[in-house]
Amino acid sequence: MIRHFVAAVIVATVAVPAAAGPIEDAIAGSWRKPADKARDQYRHPAQTLKFLGVKPGQTVVEVSPGGGWYTEILAPAMKGNGKYVAGLANPLASVNAAKSVENFKTKYADKAIYGDIGIGTFGKGVADIVEPGSADVVLTFRNVHNWHMSGWDQEAFNAFFKALKPGGTLGVVEHRLPEARADADMKKSGYMKASYVKMLAEKAGFKLAGSSEVNANPKDTKDYPDGVWTLPPTFAKGDVDKAKFAAIGESDRMTLKFVKPK
Repeated sequence: MIRHFVAAVIVATVAVPAAAGPIEDAIAGSWRKPADKARDQYRHPAQTLKFLGVKPGQTVVEVSPGGGWYTEILAPAMKGNGKYVAGLANPLASVNAAKSVENFKTKYADKAIYGDIGIGTFGKGVADIVEPGSADVVLTFRNVHNWHMSGWDQEAFNAFFKALKPGGTLGVVEHRLPEARADADMKKSGYMKASYVKMLAEKAGFKLAGSSEVNANPKDTKDYPDGVWTLPPTFAKGDVDKAKFAAIGESDRMTLKFVKPK
């Protein structure tokens, strides 16, 4: 008896990774310092910006960009297709504010990398960060506690609402205080309650569109005498227990997306 064997042909399908976009290219950019890239594990820029709906072609306003950690991602990503605007301190407010604005302009003057960065004014008593109704997205990273401590957090959120187009998005990333803690802790710890941040946004006119745990850190106990600044990158206690705090990593953070109704 002749047995006929039929060979099974198995075709392996190789998954082709999706092409990187401008944001991913910027995250991998050679202009970013290794120390800044090392913080991606805590700040998850690709996932965070995707959740907040940031994409090329938009006008993206980042308020109080500080040292520019996100500037080095957002400005190159928008270069040639969209617009990145930094909401900086009012240079007329003080000599230090004026110096900080000039330092920012100098640091990001290379248009081959960062494109033509827009400069808006943001601060207490400043109603218009940009032309009202001109922004697609307004972003703030770890700043709400500063405005709360200074007593003008609601004013800030009102300004964000005014800056956005109808249907525009507000993205907030902030150190997260447990809801069971006393409200007074928001004035000194650097952590904010998610319920309070949502209240500020909703009072300004926003609707909550979603929240993400992409920047959560369950290792963060949030009970340090020196507040959130105990953790990296600040290390408020200096070398005291530095390895312990480094092992915790950066703070536990809420990531909230709000929409300005059409």
